[in-house]
Amino acid sequence: MSKTTTGKTNAGNSFEDFTVGRVIEHATPRTITEGDRALYRALYPTRFALPSSAEFAHSVGLEQHPVEELIGFHIAFGKTVPDVSLNAVANLGYAECRFHQPVVPGDTLRTKSEVIGLKQNSNGKTGVVYVRSTATNQRGEVAIDWCRWVMVNKRDEDAPAPEPFVPDLKPALAATDLKIPAGPDFTAYDEVAAGEKHRFGDYEVGEKIDHVDGVTLTDPEHMLATRLWQNTAKVHFNTQARPDGNRLIYGGHVISMARALSFNGPANAQLIAAINAGAHVAPAYADRTIYARSEVLDKAETDAPGVGALRLRLVATRGRDESMTLRGEDGKYADGVLLDLDYWVLIPI
Repeated sequence: MSKTTTGKTNAGNSFEDFTVGRVIEHATPRTITEGDRALYRALYPTRFALPSSAEFAHSVGLEQHPVEELIGFHIAFGKTVPDVSLNAVANLGYAECRFHQPVVPGDTLRTKSEVIGLKQNSNGKTGVVYVRSTATNQRGEVAIDWCRWVMVNKRDEDAPAPEPFVPDLKPALAATDLKIPAGPDFTAYDEVAAGEKHRFGDYEVGEKIDHVDGVTLTDPEHMLATRLWQNTAKVHFNTQARPDGNRLIYGGHVISMARALSFNGPANAQLIAAINAGAHVAPAYADRTIYARSEVLDKAETDAPGVGALRLRLVATRGRDESMTLRGEDGKYADGVLLDLDYWVLIPI
């Protein structure tokens, strides 16, 4: 007679399993390959010259040809899912994310997280878990670090609530907080190869840019993305994981799609330096068409030759909103807003 056991499988952590100060070493280090670059291009309509062309990367001072910053982010993020958000209702936001150095094929990333905050929700069924995660490469160097908070189901609704503690996170990183990688030199920047003539001085704080193009989301693409990044959150690929039977589009998929669409306008925003804050405002599902727009929030010069930094707000919407309304008079996000991402990019002066 066969015996069925569940003791060897991972059911994921529920809200009551987390304690402030707990450090989790996440399993399965992941080596980045040229295949990741190719699949990223197949999933997203990205056209930025630096990750597209090794020759261009060398011309701006980089010895090796980096992949898109979000490839590293998705892979590092995916490592945290089995331990942090396998039983999540939703990923709620990001803060203090810095890209310390470009990630190149051959790099192996591994991730660990520290629980920095907990707060049970008033319904008693879920709680918000705050973590600070750090991805290091094979040399032990920090590649990416970030904070995020996620709503997680409780296993036992009668389990006592922990003492609430919400960490004090920066609303935005200052330009002086950015980790400018070694090597970039934009003094001989090739505008023709990049496909854009607009530089640092051509952008004004308060300026809004409609990226015009739209992309219709599909189930096969976002499920391929979650598997590529080894993101095992049930709500992204299991129709039985949500009462409505819908697969929830992975939030990172929306971020990468919006970033790719943002090429039309700030095509010279070649490197992401940091993510100040991010909110997945509303769920996204297959067959919705998303559009993107950007607003210039701040700008600063850096110590790297010919390199400036722009702080942008990248907004993704369900359908195109030519009025570019972010919030209504009540302060709530406008209908159709899916993503509100505040981030720093590096651009030629």
